[in-house]
Parts: sequence; structure tokens; C-alpha cells
Amino acid sequence: MTREAAGFERAFGYPPTGVWRAPGRINLIGEHTDYNDGFVLPLALSRSLTAAAAPRTDGRVRLRSRQADEVLDTGLDRLVPGSVRGWAAYPAGALWAMADAGRPVGGLDLYVDSAIPPGAGLSSSAALVCATLLAAAGDDPPAPEETARLARRAENVFVGVPCGVMDQAAVMLAREGHALFLDTRTLEAEHVPLDLPALGLSLLVVDTRAPHRLVNGAYAERRRTCEEAARALGVSALRDVADPAAALAALPEGAVRRRVRHVLTENARVLEAAALLRRGDVRAVGPLLTASHASLRDDYEVSVAETDTAAAALLDAGALGARITGGGFGGCVIALADADRTDDCARAVRSAFRLGGFPPPALFEAAPSAGASRLA
Repeated sequence: MTREAAGFERAFGYPPTGVWRAPGRINLIGEHTDYNDGFVLPLALSRSLTAAAAPRTDGRVRLRSRQADEVLDTGLDRLVPGSVRGWAAYPAGALWAMADAGRPVGGLDLYVDSAIPPGAGLSSSAALVCATLLAAAGDDPPAPEETARLARRAENVFVGVPCGVMDQAAVMLAREGHALFLDTRTLEAEHVPLDLPALGLSLLVVDTRAPHRLVNGAYAERRRTCEEAARALGVSALRDVADPAAALAALPEGAVRRRVRHVLTENARVLEAAALLRRGDVRAVGPLLTASHASLRDDYEVSVAETDTAAAALLDAGALGARITGGGFGGCVIALADADRTDDCARAVRSAFRLGGFPPPALFEAAPSAGASRLA
């Protein structure tokens, strides 16, 4: 019996009918482009969340987590947007989204166990929602793309997080040994080879452990700014801007122009990075990562002292490129480096954090991994 199945049986007094896995994700490049209908290039992590579950027929919902003391025991008919707070809002939102979409849901007992650090920008919430959707669907899961859309709706409407679809799509569609080049408007996906060990490269992840400062209001404000700018430019989304120079010139100087400039240049960087990966020229992606960080720091203004410190230290230690990843305002920094420089990069970050008076960061190497699946 797996640890998750054993935890389920302790929590509910009977064995689960299945166990599902959903990974965290790292976004190689393409930040704040997904809610602008743009392009992204994420990959799934080997660090994952597992969910043991059993369906119910009485409309009851019981949710437990190995990582949290809070539990939820309620009726499916009582799940409405805003009715649940904390970690349980995500699986509750998944069940609400399924029912709201007309898929049969009779209730669920769910026990989750996660190795994805929460609050680090590694999409632990998307993994939780997607795992719940798969567990609730059982032997009749929606297509991966539909699952991603349902998961996004759960986060947007039930939880109230105005995220795009990148995280959920990466969780559902990722493939081992590949990055996922994704058109977030259509969910058209291409699996681009990314065999880092074969190329003598490493993707180092630095969890700065910086708290997400003002993330809710600031994230939503940036999304509103992009939507308003798109309307002012006469396009449905910033992805549709055909002449970036003319579009930027048409906007007033200040924050709006900077936000739009980031989105337009970041989309271009994603397209260039995908082309480089197709050619196998992964090393050349490094400068694009560094340019992305500068844009996120200066134009989109979502970096913080810890993430800037980590990126600078990694580059000083010889990394090919480094940038903040995820929504920003804290979280993780990634660095593409020669494998034989990884230890130097790690030492440099730890030293920089000591000198900066920051708590020690957590570091690990990322390997492109498979998307969500049923384990048992």
C-alpha cells in the first residue's frame, strides 16, 4: 500500500479506489503572457502531488491533506465561489467546476500529499486542482485540455485567482524530457526536446523562500492594465499586436507602456527560445532568460530583492542565464548552467543570501518530467 493510500485509509476508515499524481512546473520562459493569449514554454517537475480518493454517491465532500491541519467536510451543494478558504478551496473548486460544467459528481473523499513547496511559484495549486479533477472523474477523465480549462475555471471563479491557463496546461500536457511550447489561446501544444544531461547542462532552481508580497492585488492590477491596453490598441489581446513599436508609441509613457513592452518582448523571447530548442541550441537560450528577468524586474516590476540577488549571484558564478520564474513578487529563480558549474552557482547563491541577510534558499535541479497520471 502506498503512503497516500495508507493516509487515506487512516483518514476515512476504508481504502481508496485510486491514486493520482500531478506534478509541479517550472516555466522556462514566457511570464505573464498566458492571460494575454500569448506563448509560454514550461516543463513539469519530478516533484509532485499525489491524491488518493474514492467517489461518493451521497453528495458529501471530505478533504484532507498531510500538509495541513484544516479539513473540509461539507455537502457538494454548498460549494459556491468564495465559500471555502485555504488549501481546501482548490479541490473544492475543482468539484464545483466539474458540476458546473455538467459532469457527474456524486461527492468525494480525498487525501492529498504534496512534495511541491507551497508558495514557491511551482504551481502546487494547479497540481492540486488537476489531481482532484482526475480523481473525481475516475475511469472517465476529461481530455487533458478540457481538464486544464476546468482547472483554470476553478481557480479563476471559485478561488478568485485571476491566473492564465499555463500552469494547468503544463500539469496536464507535459512530457518527460521535453519542454511544452504552448499557445495559450488555442492550447495547441508542441513537445520540444530538452535533454539537459545529454548536453552537459543543468537547470538549477532556487527557491528563495521570499513570501509573495502583495501578490493578489498586484497580480490582478497587472492583468487589468494589459486588458485595458489591449482595448486601447484595438486588439482582443496583446498577443494580437502586429507592430510592437507602433503600439508602444501609441501608449503614454509610464507603467502601462512598460507593462505592454514586457508582454510583447516576452512573447518574442518565447518564440525565439522554442526555435533554439528545436535546433538543439539550448545554450543560446541562456541570454533570453537573463533578458526576461530584466524585463520582469524593470518593466513588469514583479521581482523582489531576494530574486534579484539570486539571479545576479547565479550569473556572476557563470550561469548561462537566470531569471525569476512564476508570477513573481517572491518565489523561485531558475538558472541554465553547464553541469560542472552547478555547484559553483549554488555556493554563490547561498553566499549572496548570507551577505544579504536573507534566510537560506532551497536549491534543486529540475528535470523535464511527465504530466499528471493515474498511479493506482
